[in-house]
Amino acid sequence: MINLQEQLLILKIIHSHYLRCTLRMKKFILSFVFILVVKGAFCQKELATTDFGIFLGGSYYLGDLNPVKHFDLTKPAFGVLFRYNLSNRFSARGNLLYGNVMGDDARSDSYAQQQRNLSFKSNILEFSAMMEFNFVEYKIGNEKAPFSPYVFLGMGIFKYEPRADVGGNWVDLPNLRTEGQDKTYKIIQPSIPFGVGVKLNLAKRLGLCIEWGMRKTFTDYIDDVSKTYADPTLMANPLAAYLSDRSAIPEQNNSNVGRQRGNPRTKDWYSFAGITLNFKLNMKNEPCYQHY
Repeated sequence: MINLQEQLLILKIIHSHYLRCTLRMKKFILSFVFILVVKGAFCQKELATTDFGIFLGGSYYLGDLNPVKHFDLTKPAFGVLFRYNLSNRFSARGNLLYGNVMGDDARSDSYAQQQRNLSFKSNILEFSAMMEFNFVEYKIGNEKAPFSPYVFLGMGIFKYEPRADVGGNWVDLPNLRTEGQDKTYKIIQPSIPFGVGVKLNLAKRLGLCIEWGMRKTFTDYIDDVSKTYADPTLMANPLAAYLSDRSAIPEQNNSNVGRQRGNPRTKDWYSFAGITLNFKLNMKNEPCYQHY
């Protein structure tokens, strides 16, 4: 039989072995976790790519002079973008876009708009940042991920300045205060861009996006029309008085004063739609896929 002293010695040996095994197991687990983290980070780094894009397309607006007709009076637009592809599904993107928008009551099917007889055009300069989500995996130059529809959403800042045609000369409208405003409305405003598109691979370093995006704005003055007719007799600037009411059949004794000129309950929108050629800036390895 094993005496008490020998039993204690055996227990000490077992305990010591257990401690060594536990320490080794902890080291193994920590090493394994470290390898996973490093490998995952490495794969994420390999997965991230960047590309530069050139946008060509058109721009148009929706507002008091064009309430519902998408793509009506679309004008040329162009721009550049930089995209950081976080993965094959998500991308962050910055845009610098320039376009023109316009509206003309004379083109409307509405008799009331035809009689109002207002028109304008404005340049739009936009800087925006947004996130894209690809419905399927997509990567420029990857034959296994050559195509994907996508959606995008972001925030932007845009500058506009409506002008009116007076005898063949285009006159800036904001400072004229054609609706008798106390203050000139701000021509730099925020916007919320969102839309849909399709991405296609063309070559190892070249991709194509076909995109349509709307911009929700927080101003009703892209077209210089929002509220009611002001009293032209109270305007010091005769040009402002003339442009405040260009009705096809002017009312007698300024009877349009106080009547509805626009709809202040709705804000103006603008849109960019077109194609973008995307050039891949870096050639990283294909992403590694792990199965644990």
